[in-house]
Amino acid sequence: MAMSFNKTADGEWKLDVCGYTCPHPQMYTKKALQKMEGGDVLTLVFDNPSSGESILAMCDAEGNDLIDRQESGGTSVWKIKKA
Repeated sequence: MAMSFNKTADGEWKLDVCGYTCPHPQMYTKKALQKMEGGDVLTLVFDNPSSGESILAMCDAEGNDLIDRQESGGTSVWKIKKA
């Protein structure tokens, strides 16, 4: 269980926080978004269902857009566009 944050392409990043429980996924997501430029897209992978609500609330508060949301076998893959 190791968090990973990597640039996957120009303007695209991936953060994998599978195995972490609240509040860690939200904290890592916030830190990742702070390192990104406006318009960049973060692919967030997490497996703690309760983290989704707090991450969504944080995105709304900061003006970031959830542009894609997929759920499969207990794992969520979200794409967040930084404001």
